[in-house]
Amino acid sequence: MRLTHAVRKNSYHPKAMGALLGKTNMNLHRRHVLWGAGALAMQRAGLAATSTATLQRVAIAVPGPGNLLFLPITLAHALGADAAEGIELDIRYVGGGPQAFQEMLDKNTDFSAGGLAALGLQRANGKPVVCIAPTTRVPAYTLVVRKQLERSIKKVRDLSGRVVGVKGHVPGGRSTSQLFTEYVLSQAGITADRVNFVSVGQAFDSQQAALVSGTVDAIMGDEPFASRLVKEKAAFVLADYHRLDETKKLLGGLFLNGHVATREDVIANRPDVVEKVVKALKHTLAWIHKHTPQQFVDALQPGSPEERSALRDSLAMHKDIYSPDGTISLDQVATVNRFLHATDSSENVKALDLIRVINTRWAGTAP
Repeated sequence: MRLTHAVRKNSYHPKAMGALLGKTNMNLHRRHVLWGAGALAMQRAGLAATSTATLQRVAIAVPGPGNLLFLPITLAHALGADAAEGIELDIRYVGGGPQAFQEMLDKNTDFSAGGLAALGLQRANGKPVVCIAPTTRVPAYTLVVRKQLERSIKKVRDLSGRVVGVKGHVPGGRSTSQLFTEYVLSQAGITADRVNFVSVGQAFDSQQAALVSGTVDAIMGDEPFASRLVKEKAAFVLADYHRLDETKKLLGGLFLNGHVATREDVIANRPDVVEKVVKALKHTLAWIHKHTPQQFVDALQPGSPEERSALRDSLAMHKDIYSPDGTISLDQVATVNRFLHATDSSENVKALDLIRVINTRWAGTAP
């Protein structure tokens, strides 16, 4: 999904923009109407911050673009929530959570986004990674199957011997989508070695090509891509893992999946920046909780009518996947901890308590 931002740093009042740019930005006026008084206060705070100092650029590696799991990060920039804290999120899209973590560990960025279980694998392998804030409270995946196989694949167990697309790999780490696929397969009585995993990346075009060409038989996919694949008759839905009640039934509780992470050295040396990133995300998650799917789409402004329609439809069904306030639920972390131990029996993972990978200083905690 190509996302455009009409205003990359702040969302100024139209008159202020006119003074700065010499013309009125009508799109900006529309955003004022949509956001309301709370967001307007945030915009004014951002204006005050940038009137006295240049925004501090903060690089973050994010799977995408367009992945529903991590759209709050993109939205934080589109709304100006980052500018309100005196920072500018430099969002660098990559092919999956493991690649995002690697970018951060290589110090190409100081922050990353991904799945919490995959971050746990990084920590189990000795990497200095720390989760600082959540984005979602469910897995938020959709298992889709190639349309031509609709008569032969009726249940998850029918995927035995098939090729399943997941996110990319890096040395020492599997993606959470692969871990989750392995878990779902195990619940259906299929061991992971009975399925061939192939990286399909994060772009809609690459996932569509993989299905249509027969390179993969199924994809543990993300919204809004999965729904669009179904709409364009490239795939059908075998299972949906967005519902809160189904997540509790499958995993024994809600599940902190999407999150923002950083390195231990960033926490030690730049805690002020970590605080600003978390505050911007918390403001954005609260905004999502109070606004409609259409307002969400209007704020992001996806590039094509198909992208806008797919995103609006996905949010209409799944907007409750997001953390309502950006606090870290200890119960959700415990669910992921059980899940990780169930999907990886290595000694390093056995010795890991996922709570040690969490820093709640800025996000705060909830049950």
